Amino acid sequence: MSAPSLRKLEFDLEVNKTTLHNWKKNRPKLFQFIIQSYKEKEILKKHLDLMLEQKELIEKEIDLTKQSVI
Repeated sequence: MSAPSLRKLEFDLEVNKTTLHNWKKNRPKLFQFIIQSYKEKEILKKHLDLMLEQKELIEKEIDLTKQSVI
């Protein structure tokens, strides 16, 4: 869970590097909030991926159980 690159922040927030550096220097709480939001988004994405994998495994198990019953 690393911080996003400045290039990614520039693109996503539609600001330039200077603005990001200014936020980091003059508005540290805002900058930290943005960074933390990206980290939480990354965690949520990983959890969602794991849940999708579990869903697929459960569906396969259901199919196997159906076939064995029939």
